[in-house]
Amino acid sequence: MRRVLITAGARGIGRAMADAFDKAGFDVWVTDVDPAALAEIPAVWTGIAAHAADEDDMRRVFAQMGRLDVLCANAGIAGPTAAIEDVTMEDWRACLGVNLDGAFLAAKYAAPLMKKAGQGSIIVTSSTAGQHGYPFRAPYAAAKWGVIGLMKTLAMELGPFGVRCNAICPGSVEGPRMEGVLNREAEAKGMTRDQVYDGYASGTSMRSFVEAEDIANMAVFLGTDVSRKVSGQVIAVDGHTENPDPKV
Repeated sequence: MRRVLITAGARGIGRAMADAFDKAGFDVWVTDVDPAALAEIPAVWTGIAAHAADEDDMRRVFAQMGRLDVLCANAGIAGPTAAIEDVTMEDWRACLGVNLDGAFLAAKYAAPLMKKAGQGSIIVTSSTAGQHGYPFRAPYAAAKWGVIGLMKTLAMELGPFGVRCNAICPGSVEGPRMEGVLNREAEAKGMTRDQVYDGYASGTSMRSFVEAEDIANMAVFLGTDVSRKVSGQVIAVDGHTENPDPKV
């Protein structure tokens, strides 16, 4: 049975990925910082409490694995919504820590297992913020651009060992995390939550948000042999973002 590890896999997009890989017949391992969320995962999964940006935690996770076929480096936080002059160093470092350091650490410890096996798929969760400028979200955009640079480098470095690396760029995903972003952005811009929502939706050619399951389905595609020659790619699942912030 093939094995997948999903960081931040007990909630949100990560949980949708875990469910999708489970349905595809994978042995599912997830990490998360929320013990309550981990307590709700299926008993047949392996759940480990760990912080994606803590190297001791991630070293401990991978020491238990033995082998790994697919890594979904999915952990991330939204970071602050603020003008650049109002972003604190603490918030900047926290956002880059989870989003970029977390992807780095997961890849660092997954690579030896995959190189030894001569195969594997590393999937990093970036964002459309990693493809466009993103006003009032400087730390998040910087981190998600950095994740793509990391992925491109890993694809070149690990390709000779049979390991593929790709990035998924979700657009606006329905759910609690995006609701927090909408409300903070509305406050920062002096707009209503619905105005910000409509602005995001109208910035896509499909005029809609996406669901976590849409992201999960792409992850399964990238984690299985049907995509065996797909590597080094940045794939948006966003309804085609035309303008990431049309009402600024």
